[in-house]
Amino acid sequence: MEITVASRGNRYTVEDKNQRTIYTIKKKGFGQRYIILDMNNYNLYTLIQTGDERRPFFTIVLNDDTFLKMECKSMFLDPTITAVGKNMKYELRSKDRKNFEIIFNDNNVGKLETKTGVTGDLQYDIDIDNKAFDDYIPLFAVAVDRAFGEMNKTK
Repeated sequence: MEITVASRGNRYTVEDKNQRTIYTIKKKGFGQRYIILDMNNYNLYTLIQTGDERRPFFTIVLNDDTFLKMECKSMFLDPTITAVGKNMKYELRSKDRKNFEIIFNDNNVGKLETKTGVTGDLQYDIDIDNKAFDDYIPLFAVAVDRAFGEMNKTK
């Protein structure tokens, strides 16, 4: 599956390869909470940033329960974000903070690439195996944006 997650201020739009909007991600409240909504505005998951810019931590919540805990293991040398949940482990590995491999339970299932749009906003192209895709996958792009976005804008 190929999707694009484009940042526009405090919100993100998720489009499929036919440029149809399939999800919207909005900042909720004053904290660092982002909710992913489907086309019917149904709240699917919530991404909560719990760490600061120097050591980003995230939690993906489903129905008020922690679904995945995400941690930025390294910001500079081999930038990596891990996401661990019940019977699953993701790793987003990079060498340049822009292009990430998506590893699921030690198997490479896709990639996430950072691109700069015409307006200077960042967009994230995700290409992932259909069997590995789930509704929370676009939140990985939001976590990468929150952790590495400012650094990638200044490069």
